[in-house]
Amino acid sequence: MSPLTDLTLERHGGVAVLTLDAPDRRNALTIAMAQAMIDTCEELDADPTVGAVVVRGAGGYFCAGGERATLARAGEDPAAPDAFTGMGTIYRAFHRVGELQVPTIAAIHGGAVGAGMNLAFATDLRIVARDAKLASGFIPIGLHPGGGHGVLLGRTGARETTAALALFGERITGEQAVAAGLAYEALDADAVDARALELAAVPARDPELARRTTLSLRTELGPPALPWGAALEMERSAQMWSMRRKALGAQDA
Repeated sequence: MSPLTDLTLERHGGVAVLTLDAPDRRNALTIAMAQAMIDTCEELDADPTVGAVVVRGAGGYFCAGGERATLARAGEDPAAPDAFTGMGTIYRAFHRVGELQVPTIAAIHGGAVGAGMNLAFATDLRIVARDAKLASGFIPIGLHPGGGHGVLLGRTGARETTAALALFGERITGEQAVAAGLAYEALDADAVDARALELAAVPARDPELARRTTLSLRTELGPPALPWGAALEMERSAQMWSMRRKALGAQDA
């Protein structure tokens, strides 16, 4: 386990578990926490033994968004260099999680609100507690969404639900998120972490293949999505690399 700013990092074989660890504020993001997340992502990408990453929150809650005091300070003088750069660091944290070279899963307990939604939807897959609450939360508190919120929600294809969340302040449960295509599976809260680890263990057995496949899939899905013909050409070299490797006995089936 690595000591980080309001984060912990654990390894379970080839699976890295990144935990937001500030339960006293429901894991709301500060600039320092966001920078630690960026630095940790750099560390994980540089480690070829990592084949998957699970992102979760401590204390039974995923992430309550940006820390209110951080947002308030930024609002006092938004054009000030420190304020502008600081918000950019928080934005970059979501983006950097989304850039991780390996498959990523958000294990969501309790709730994900605002910037917490951005973090959850930066990952490739979401396993969510049935009773978890997901909310954009920006309009109800008088803020415009940030961090690419519309793209992150809308790229799942659930436009109606995205509009309900981002424009009309709706909240949905984990079960509703699955029904709307915003999450993969809704479970009892005490089963969420184990299921996320179970899924992550599959690509983690072969980190090199996991990284190549992740790059192909994300590029093809977009946004913008690739046309089928371009996807054929993109996948050919990677698949033939895996076929040759298998033929040479470098990786068991």
